[in-house]
Amino acid sequence: MKRWKLDRRMLVIAGASAVLAGCQVIPKGPTTSTAPEPTPTPTPSESGLPDDEERHRVALLVPMSGTNGAVGQSIANATTMALLDTNADNLRITTYDTSTNARDAARRAIADGNKLILGPLLGSNVGPVLAEARPADVPLISFSNDTSVAGAGVFLMGHIPEQSVARSVAYARQRGSANFAAIVPDGEYGRRAEAALSAAVVESGGRLVATETYTRSNTSVVSAAQRIAGEGGFDTVLLADGARLASLAARELRSDGGKMQILGTELWSGEGAVTSAAALRGALFAAVSDARFKRFSDSYRSRFGSQPYRISTLGYDGVLLALRVAEDWRVGSGFPVARLREEGGFLGLDGPFRFQGNGVIQRAMEVREIRDGQVVIVSPAPSGF
Repeated sequence: MKRWKLDRRMLVIAGASAVLAGCQVIPKGPTTSTAPEPTPTPTPSESGLPDDEERHRVALLVPMSGTNGAVGQSIANATTMALLDTNADNLRITTYDTSTNARDAARRAIADGNKLILGPLLGSNVGPVLAEARPADVPLISFSNDTSVAGAGVFLMGHIPEQSVARSVAYARQRGSANFAAIVPDGEYGRRAEAALSAAVVESGGRLVATETYTRSNTSVVSAAQRIAGEGGFDTVLLADGARLASLAARELRSDGGKMQILGTELWSGEGAVTSAAALRGALFAAVSDARFKRFSDSYRSRFGSQPYRISTLGYDGVLLALRVAEDWRVGSGFPVARLREEGGFLGLDGPFRFQGNGVIQRAMEVREIRDGQVVIVSPAPSGF
């Protein structure tokens, strides 16, 4: 078997994520891929795969049709890019469509002899996939960021909203923020954001004084902002939504010309609207670094004729991770799960990351500030762990 040594240079060959939480928020991106995929291409499973004596079998479980089909296709394209960019000939990646029946897709993947599953995309599909994978001792590296589904044999690659909130709060505290408030949407994402803010504020020695919720509409978010502004007693407020609704709330909070410190979340990453909203000037938010994403995006567009979804980097990094572990992985044997827990972690398109004991990914995040019509990095992401 030919072994591949991955280092930092390999991870930036193509250059260089958006939330896919329990509420399944998908970042904006293309709806179609207008160019054919180059070879080698992850392909849907057939009745049987050729015998592999020198290649590891890895299954990619993503939706290839339906509501999230374009996202799944973007991830599949990114895995193809990773194989091409590394000239890898010791991995066979086969795509299984989870859009109609995730458990059936997993059953076929296991029957085909795959020893590692990249996916599924949605946290709600982890349980059905795990029902087939766990008895076969096949681990999952899911693209979800729903931390409730992590555990034995399930590792999460998704960008975790709670880590974004914690990073922003820690930086705001360094800048003098003491009393915090939150305006969060109804639903799973809002609950997670509120809980993350509460935990981060307590840990940093601050105080959470008020929280308001709203339905995702213009009038509801404005009303929530007006209510919380009437309560007062805080100098910093978290607006846990995209730029459009967050700017409406910020306008109410700063209607008197005050300099209320606004915090956003990773949902603002890549949103051009954050720089055009006057009410968001000076706002802070944390996200993974985009330093490598532009080169990745340019390479993707030249190959597939469309823009990638931001989350597609997870597919690319999943392949690189498998290749890294393949250095000590004998073809045909079980995937060496222990290698995923290396303390020093790994370097991907989205920067350094490592898996914690509970299977949840830990990512290095940077803090950005909206300033004079642009987004400025005010606290770079750590270079490692």
